[in-house]
Amino acid sequence: MVDFRSARFWIPLVVLAGFALLPVYAGLTGQSFYVTLFSRILIYALAAVALNFVLGFGGLVSFGHALYMGLGAYAVGILSFHGVTNGWVHLGAALLIGGLFATVIGAVVVRTGGMTFIMITLAFAQMGYFLAVSLKQYGGDDGLTIDARSLMGVVDFGNNTVLYYAILATLIAALWLFNRILGARFGFVLKGTKSNERRMLALGFPTLRYKLSAYVISAMVCTLAGFFLANFTKFASPSYMQWSVSGELIVIIVLGGMGTLFGPVVGAIVLLLLEEILQGWKPGIYPPFEEIVNKHWQLFIGLFVILVVLYAKRGVYGYFAEARRE
Repeated sequence: MVDFRSARFWIPLVVLAGFALLPVYAGLTGQSFYVTLFSRILIYALAAVALNFVLGFGGLVSFGHALYMGLGAYAVGILSFHGVTNGWVHLGAALLIGGLFATVIGAVVVRTGGMTFIMITLAFAQMGYFLAVSLKQYGGDDGLTIDARSLMGVVDFGNNTVLYYAILATLIAALWLFNRILGARFGFVLKGTKSNERRMLALGFPTLRYKLSAYVISAMVCTLAGFFLANFTKFASPSYMQWSVSGELIVIIVLGGMGTLFGPVVGAIVLLLLEEILQGWKPGIYPPFEEIVNKHWQLFIGLFVILVVLYAKRGVYGYFAEARRE
């Protein structure tokens, strides 16, 4: 039952309403930059929500989900390179490739756990990265420029605002999907497996099958983020598959609130806005300090993450939304 007085209800409602109204504000003020900035935030929020499904609720610490973002991006890039501009073909190819890779990789990694799981997922992502670098026909290390965005019929991705709303709609759909799954038997088994897999096996649940299914679903939603990333940047790059991107997604989840459905969305807003603010911080207080902040913004983000981990262990969203549940 939904508690309409709780922060868990109002924070997502206010944030999503803000997302929906942002292009209107940007148009009225002539600040189209906001649509671009928040499109990137929405893409990373979508990828983080996908990863959080297996990380926060399934206890599967994947350090290789950037691979699926890269696969989604290259599905768009390579097809466009060969003259295929139909966006539905791009989307279908991205989901098919992401699903196949996730099934094969997942069949290996879900049989492991702990550090072994982390290292194997990282290894697969790095293999994908070096494979993309070796594809000289498609730009190699320099990446692949996409001449035009995917053609989705009446939905014009060439318009930044239309693309923004398409990403937002996909994020809302992903949140709804994961909420439904987590509230069903599948979700209870997944969370139970995270808590005590041996007990779930004793109760007769095929935990490997559940973990594999969760991994594939998570990977395919992450592939969607890659599809949108390629259309947003009009570029496909091996850098999308680097381990640092997977690490950034994990930081987003930790910042927002691991194991909370909406936490990764808040984490993406906090982290990416903080990056943007620190890189262009010019308050006019003390220029030498401003220059240090602009050049070494990663240091200050690191300090902020440490403070959140120490004093808000459930993340920014978890701290405010879950406080009354203690």
